[in-house]
Amino acid sequence: MHEGQFQPLSSYREYPPKEMKRRAQDFYAEMKRRRTVREFSSRPVDIEIIRNCILTAGTAPNGANMQPWHFAVVSDPEVKKQIRVEAEKVEEAFYDGKAPDYWLKDLEKLGTHARKPFLEEAPYLIVIFQQKHSLDEHGEKQHHYYINESVGIATGMLITAIHNAGLVSLTHTPRPMKFLREILGRPAYETPFLILAVGYPKDGAQVPTIEKKTLEEIASFY
Repeated sequence: MHEGQFQPLSSYREYPPKEMKRRAQDFYAEMKRRRTVREFSSRPVDIEIIRNCILTAGTAPNGANMQPWHFAVVSDPEVKKQIRVEAEKVEEAFYDGKAPDYWLKDLEKLGTHARKPFLEEAPYLIVIFQQKHSLDEHGEKQHHYYINESVGIATGMLITAIHNAGLVSLTHTPRPMKFLREILGRPAYETPFLILAVGYPKDGAQVPTIEKKTLEEIASFY
């Protein structure tokens, strides 16, 4: 260990066991309320909320602390329209032949289709890019590690932060997504990971009736 590379852990906060249990239960109850929403209100959202949610995502653990992500925040109506047009081209191909029958059957209960109006209706689209590498101030390549895992964790934290702030979100992953890099002018070493639509739910918005798996179905204790 080289002197100067590490510092004392000062941010950790321990709670009494009873409080820890309560906090874990309360947080589960709060996150259980989170729902993916496809119908957005046109109500504006303060950009500072989005900024702080992204800062939260940026605290995610990641390979070698290279932070291999970029969050492109889109609010311009014309840019959102371009994204919708290109995304729907991809989705039409998916629903009209690329997707196997079993996949389409699984999607039926969610009511999804090739039309994606939320890409224009949501106040913000956060396009998340994963970076294969980055460039330092001298233009030299900096390698990145565990890119998918790192960006996936950061995205989960972003979704959690958005819910915690009182907003709703929707993950959208049209394939291929190369058009996002072209529309937003991102560098070739960045690959689109997903689109996150963010805002308030539309009045009367509905969500599918679904159930989550039980603890016994998703976990094993040894």
